[in-house]
Amino acid sequence: MTDFAHARRTMVDCQIRPNDVTEGRVIDAFLAVPREDFLPADRKALAYADIDIPLGKTSAPRHLIPPMILAKMAQAATILHTDAILDVGAGTGYSSAVLSHLGAKVVALECDDDIAADAKTALAPYGNVSVATGPLERGAAASGPYDVIILEGSVEEIPPDLFHSLREGGRLLAVVGRGRSGRATIFVRVGEDFSGRVAFDAALPPLPGFERKPVFTF
Repeated sequence: MTDFAHARRTMVDCQIRPNDVTEGRVIDAFLAVPREDFLPADRKALAYADIDIPLGKTSAPRHLIPPMILAKMAQAATILHTDAILDVGAGTGYSSAVLSHLGAKVVALECDDDIAADAKTALAPYGNVSVATGPLERGAAASGPYDVIILEGSVEEIPPDLFHSLREGGRLLAVVGRGRSGRATIFVRVGEDFSGRVAFDAALPPLPGFERKPVFTF
């Protein structure tokens, strides 16, 4: 039988700490959340592997992203304990559970009804997390505005709806790009402007709904 507590500590010590994640609150959050609780029985043995874990047959492929990338994004977002967070593409809710240890409230947004139902069950012990269902690219403005928005997959472009769900000074973290050319980028809202800078290189499976719109040319 897998010793999940030992595997969780090993994940933190061998995947997260060596990749420049030094913020104590972020490390403590990953130590606190049992990742295996957010996977079906046939995938629990993969819970602490450094891979994208598929969540089964869905209308659009969904994954739990590697803990190391999530940890680096959470650290780059400089989350305060008073922050409201939107977790876009939350899957079965692991990332939202981790983020719940860092901010005041988390909205876990998922586009697949079945996965969202699994997330509601898995997140029941986390009192500051709510689950919303709908197109990921539209966000969840009704529960905003947000101090932090994190996208749990790669995107080709970020829709204005998400940017405008940020509070003044709010931060949006996304891996922008396709395949191995992705870059984790942090965008900050200043008035009606959104400045961005690359935080680190990363490759993640794409999130549905964020494909670049084709441009008509003659």
